[in-house]
Amino acid sequence: MKFKVIEGGLADGPAGGPEAAAGGPVRPDQVAYEAARRIRAIGFDAWRIREFATGRPMPREIRYLQLQISFVGEALARLDPIPEDYRADRYWPKLH
Repeated sequence: MKFKVIEGGLADGPAGGPEAAAGGPVRPDQVAYEAARRIRAIGFDAWRIREFATGRPMPREIRYLQLQISFVGEALARLDPIPEDYRADRYWPKLH
């Protein structure tokens, strides 16, 4: 039996993907999707796998950025109402 990795899956569809914001208020799962997308974009999973495989720790900057992105995602998801522009870069930390 072979398994294939499928990017996104159902999360890219109406339930959690960015296009879901078009109808109605922003939901917390949409903010969580954006946070996960940003964490994937910094290559966190690859760094984590490398850390487990080699025993060499990932750079502190990557680990710290992942923590910051997760925190911002949780904080934005708790707002009532969640800002319509929650995907704007001004809300999210980045490497300098």
